[in-house]
Amino acid sequence: MTANVQRIADEVKALPEHERDEFLSWLAEFELRQADAWDEQIAKDALPGGRLATMLQRARDDIAQGRTKPLDEVLRGR
Repeated sequence: MTANVQRIADEVKALPEHERDEFLSWLAEFELRQADAWDEQIAKDALPGGRLATMLQRARDDIAQGRTKPLDEVLRGR
């Protein structure tokens, strides 16, 4: 843990319980917003012309041409 993060952690631990609960609620909400932003970026990248479009098309082509294996076979190492 960096010194800055350790300082923040120590300060959070020193907060009165009601303020710590308020901070943790804020942090949880912050994390949700971050996750939502990430999900939105992935969805945008998956659209035609997005950064994932080429990879998605290659995967679809591989599936259509039978160049794939079922996931359970891959996981079992066959």
